[in-house]
Amino acid sequence: MNTVRTTTLAAATSLLIAIGCLAAPVAHAQPATVSPVTAEQLGATWRPGCPVPPEQLRLVELDYLGLDLQTHRGQLVVHQDLTDAVIAAFDRLYRLGFPIERMRTVENYPNADDELSMRDNNTSAFNCRDIPGSGSWSYHAYGQAIDINPRFNPYIDRTGAYQPANAEVFVDRNRIDPGLLKDGDAAVRAFTDHGWTWGGNWRTPKDYQHFEWS
Repeated sequence: MNTVRTTTLAAATSLLIAIGCLAAPVAHAQPATVSPVTAEQLGATWRPGCPVPPEQLRLVELDYLGLDLQTHRGQLVVHQDLTDAVIAAFDRLYRLGFPIERMRTVENYPNADDELSMRDNNTSAFNCRDIPGSGSWSYHAYGQAIDINPRFNPYIDRTGAYQPANAEVFVDRNRIDPGLLKDGDAAVRAFTDHGWTWGGNWRTPKDYQHFEWS
């Protein structure tokens, strides 16, 4: 009986870790680093006329837990005033065992194309672009927003249209998968408890990948 009970408990624990409900034990993340960036480094993510100059942006390099549950080093460009807040939030995600598929700056995609970055499930921050259809700058253009696992956590408008184009199966928010962000979970609170607004709490549209500094 004890053997059966122990085996059942171990199996349940493994399942909880797999679906992201329980943090897997991980090594401590290496310290994050922060460095200035130049217009050349920013590539197509920045151009003259953007609302912030390169001098107000910083490259943050930090550890994250991959879908393979191994530690990887990622890069985000954010506003200089938010580096501590960003590092704290991602350190919390790491300690929770919340997995991220990849994390690289958007100039790695042709023409800094946001759709391509999202299809690649790439976690990113700065990109000098407007809010589609609005003519207003996105918070990303200020380095004050982060999109996490965007394929797993799509943008859904009031008509049900979604982005990225390959996110159809993840429109169903009742799914239980590693790397999904859900209302009230610890990964969301790692941001919202410390000054960030989550797009998943918006009435419409729903932007489950999106956190912006409020």
